[in-house]
Amino acid sequence: MERYNRQLLLPEIGEEGQARLKAARVLIVGVGGLGSPIALYLAGAGVGTIGLIDDDTVSESNLQRQVLYSEAEVNLPKALQAQKRLEALNSTIRIEAYPFRLTAENAKEIFTHYDIIVDGCDNFATRYVIDDACALLNKIYVYGAIRMFEGQVSVFRYDKEGKRYRDLYPDEEEMRSLPHPPKGVMGVTPGIIGCAEANEVIKIICEYGNILAGKLWQIDLKTMETYTILL
Repeated sequence: MERYNRQLLLPEIGEEGQARLKAARVLIVGVGGLGSPIALYLAGAGVGTIGLIDDDTVSESNLQRQVLYSEAEVNLPKALQAQKRLEALNSTIRIEAYPFRLTAENAKEIFTHYDIIVDGCDNFATRYVIDDACALLNKIYVYGAIRMFEGQVSVFRYDKEGKRYRDLYPDEEEMRSLPHPPKGVMGVTPGIIGCAEANEVIKIICEYGNILAGKLWQIDLKTMETYTILL
């Protein structure tokens, strides 16, 4: 247990929590800016099975913030390269790679094999697919989103009566018709939001702390102001 010694010392985790982490199955949708820190920290913590779904390839412009990848991996599939990186980090866990896009047609089959679905994507359409599949299969949805210097995190479907993404943004047609947000983003923005998402996943698995269920946590990195609103 030397690998996990520092978190085993925490009474909120201990041996029971570590066993829970080992038994957990977590799917990360998108292994880019958000997915990179989510995947790295969940693998480091010892989450037993981690799924990675992404149809994109690594580009040079990704390297400023997508810390899973190296220059040598440009033009290679993100899901497969992320799998290799995480297996090198922790050989005691299982990494499943899905190098294709999540759709309404394949979501149900993939989600069936996981307990928690984590949002590492960058578009509204995929988030509605995640939300609908999680509602259908009663899966927990850990949500995160970023824009330039800002980000937000919440936990949907924490229980059967829990809030959904559609409660936060009920008009799918309107959201999908919005213009694409500016592409500019500080590399640390997805790092901080991704770590916050990973933190929620670990809290949920080990059953400690106050989960962001029914709440939306937001941060402005230019001012370091944070606030939480009730949904």
